[in-house]
Amino acid sequence: MIKKTKRNSPEGHIKISFANCPAKTFQNLSGKNCLGRDVFSHCQIVGEVAKELINRSAIKHLFPDGSALTAGTHDIGKVSPTFYNKLHNACDLPLLPGINTDLEKGWGGHAGVSQVTAKALNAPEFVPEILGQHHGFAPAVTGRRAADESFGGAAWQAEREKLVQALREALQEDWPQIDSYAIARLLAGLTSVADWIGSGKHFENPDEDWQPKIRQALDEAGFVQPVYRKNLSFSRIFGFEPRHAQQLLFEQVIGPGVYVLEAPMGVGKTEAALYAAYQMLAKGQASGIYFALPTQLTSNKIYERFNQFLEQILDSSCQHRSLLLHTNAWLFETEMGEEGRPGGAWFNQTKRGLLAPFAVGTIDQALMAAMNVKHGFVRAFGLAGKVIILDEVHTYDAYTGTLMDALILLLRQLDCTVIILSATLNQERRQELMNCRTESADYPLITALPNASDTAAEIAMPVTGPQSLAIKLQQDDGAAVEEALLRAEQGQQVLWIENTVKEAQERYLQLAERARSLGADCGLLHSRYTFADRQMIEDRWVNLFGKPGWADSQRQQQGRILIGTQVLEQSLDIDADFLVSRFAPTDMLLQRFGRLWRHSETPRNQHARQEAWLLVPELDKAIDSPQGAFGASAYVYSPYVLCRSLEVWHSLDQICLPNDIRSLIEATYCSRQESGNLARWLHELKEGSRTRIGQIALKQLARVGLAQAGNTLPESKAQTRYSESDSFEVLLLRSIRYDSEQQAGVLVLLNGDQVVLPLNRASLGRADWRALTKQLMQQVVSVRPGDAPKQVSRERLQKFGLQHCFYLGNPLWENDESLLRIALVDEADQLFGLENQQLHDKYAIEYRPDLGYRTIKE
Repeated sequence: MIKKTKRNSPEGHIKISFANCPAKTFQNLSGKNCLGRDVFSHCQIVGEVAKELINRSAIKHLFPDGSALTAGTHDIGKVSPTFYNKLHNACDLPLLPGINTDLEKGWGGHAGVSQVTAKALNAPEFVPEILGQHHGFAPAVTGRRAADESFGGAAWQAEREKLVQALREALQEDWPQIDSYAIARLLAGLTSVADWIGSGKHFENPDEDWQPKIRQALDEAGFVQPVYRKNLSFSRIFGFEPRHAQQLLFEQVIGPGVYVLEAPMGVGKTEAALYAAYQMLAKGQASGIYFALPTQLTSNKIYERFNQFLEQILDSSCQHRSLLLHTNAWLFETEMGEEGRPGGAWFNQTKRGLLAPFAVGTIDQALMAAMNVKHGFVRAFGLAGKVIILDEVHTYDAYTGTLMDALILLLRQLDCTVIILSATLNQERRQELMNCRTESADYPLITALPNASDTAAEIAMPVTGPQSLAIKLQQDDGAAVEEALLRAEQGQQVLWIENTVKEAQERYLQLAERARSLGADCGLLHSRYTFADRQMIEDRWVNLFGKPGWADSQRQQQGRILIGTQVLEQSLDIDADFLVSRFAPTDMLLQRFGRLWRHSETPRNQHARQEAWLLVPELDKAIDSPQGAFGASAYVYSPYVLCRSLEVWHSLDQICLPNDIRSLIEATYCSRQESGNLARWLHELKEGSRTRIGQIALKQLARVGLAQAGNTLPESKAQTRYSESDSFEVLLLRSIRYDSEQQAGVLVLLNGDQVVLPLNRASLGRADWRALTKQLMQQVVSVRPGDAPKQVSRERLQKFGLQHCFYLGNPLWENDESLLRIALVDEADQLFGLENQQLHDKYAIEYRPDLGYRTIKE
């Protein structure tokens, strides 16, 4: 097995045949590491998994001949002395002498060797990079060669060449010719996903026959083509006849392409887009639906609406029907193999949903499909061929706009049907999204550009049911507080929207007790609750303010004040009698008005009138000092855009919706020459300041993120929006300790339940680990990086078994940090570290089920 072969250096070099190089290890029931499949077998399995994935795809025409071989050759770099020793060391087996396995970190491990090997074999364009990035990031192999001594020299390279030839013969394919970057991303995603599935439980034991298990593994991973009910009408699916605007949209969606529906809040844009998606699915022109919401701030209630739609369109014979109807079921019941298991980089619901046939997720996850970010190409693979619905797209935010334009271009090349829903686009932004000339100033409007057409069609829609809305600009917060309490006391349903979580929490503390003393109720909703608490709050309050609250006159039983953040302005069917809103850019205000007097059938309190109060500073003071006048809002939104918006609104006491939407948006965003302080804030918007990055730099950052080469960004650094978004996950516990007798971490949850995490993963089955992970994920709250607790080392977290449930980063990639933080909650709701130390340098932090995660300045 072990031979000596000559090399340029005098002492000779030990070489191992590719047939005897291991690819994997696995743990037996006693927890001992054993060698698993050899490299050739593993690569052949992954190639066959890729073939079956392609065969089950609705876009098989996009995959060039040879795609399966590309997937199969991903691990040819495991035929190298450092990797051989790494696995033998893990299994306490004899090692090759003189090999330092730590050197692998310098070239990104075996994936880097795969890349340089393919390059040395003159593989076609894109193929070497696809092999090198199959773990999600580009390895640092610049200047390295396949025959370098660190990779085993010419002798080991010769074995890798033999392996490639053996795979060509086994898979009956050669490497593909890839004619575009979009197809390269598609193929890179196929390679990673096939590797994950091919590394799953069905293929661990080298003594078992793997060939009969390919189809079973894909079934269990959820890659089952859905079956649809045919010829369903709009009314059959949704229970009511389509409005004219809805009918016009689904008549225009005739094939893959990009379609924009601009229409006011409350006209049923979501239903129109979903029915258009159903038509594409039923015709076999789409492989699924990804419903992309503006941010993770968005309410969980949209999942219920989406699932009700799926209940109607999926045939009763549809295999895995229950998985398709529930994203959580897809997450916790499918078996995605290595990276998709609990603790893997791709287990998180926000990412794995991209691979499900149907999912609701964030625009951020979709945007990263076009970025040079870890596993960005897996996102592209997951989106390819689907109907992508981009909900609540606004004019605001040039940085995200640059990314979105690139995403839409990529999706069109991957045969996607992109449906963009907006109430608040201006003409310039619509033209950028379409990437072609548009001219119409009508509103409402449909703009349609099928892939088969070179020019966009613009279809104006009639305005129906215009409504007059009274506007009051209020500079005194105290007066608004008294008005909200009065309206609630009368029995009205009051919505109060702030621009930051902190301000919403403070407003709740100010109002809650007073409201209840008047016989009214008060609630709070924002993004920084544990999943379990947020679900409970939403179920109660969104139902009370929505159509379910009409039943049994629940709405009429008492007045209420619901306080929240941007969660309440997006993708949410709630209907308030009275609205108080902190001032925001025009498009955000119009979105918020969409939650006021939303339905004509809503039972109204006799005192209610269609009115919104806007909490504003004086215009002159705002233009003179936006940060001082707008406060925290000037750190969430651009001071210049806030000033321009206030200019538009400061003299208004009434607007007509939807008639005034286009003019209000254009007046806010049209380009113009500025003077005085406005010129200063415009310059700051474009060029930036000491505390804020300018638009020009943001667009450059976006282009860097979109770069096709260079360093791969970790997800935590891959900003997809202008303002800081929630990105760290904080696991809240009562206590955590290591139990030496059980050799396990023992975690006590906020409700007193105990979770035991064995350090030996093999002591529990995969289903058990998914169940434990699901339980822990209910206790996670997402927070901004600036509000997150201090990081705990990977090694410390591993001592509690947390690596089996949460992704803690890849040691081979120094940029790959864990997004997980740990905090202990005491009986007084205060948060502390693992040793009861202070969590944060600047803040005390508390968690209450009614207030959520709250930072308090010391």
